[in-house]
Amino acid sequence: MDRYELKRRTKIFAHECVKFSASLPPKKLGNHIEGQLIRSATSVAVNYRAVLLAQSNAAFAAKLSIVIEEVDECDFWIEFALNENIASPHRQAH
Repeated sequence: MDRYELKRRTKIFAHECVKFSASLPPKKLGNHIEGQLIRSATSVAVNYRAVLLAQSNAAFAAKLSIVIEEVDECDFWIEFALNENIASPHRQAH
């Protein structure tokens, strides 16, 4: 997979996380997770784009580490929603 394929995939990931977030119940916890997941998922996509524009190896590594942290945060929020039983693990992907 080349870097531009990953750019495409991170954008799809952000869209899928937004859709997942929209399926959460409109209560306090659902709204909180929705906002956090949307923020972190879109950050994955936008920060990966910044990785592609890095001007040095140090900048590349720094920007990529942000992407990794944001992906981990997405994982946390999805797992948290599943553990709280406010989301279904059987949601159909689009």
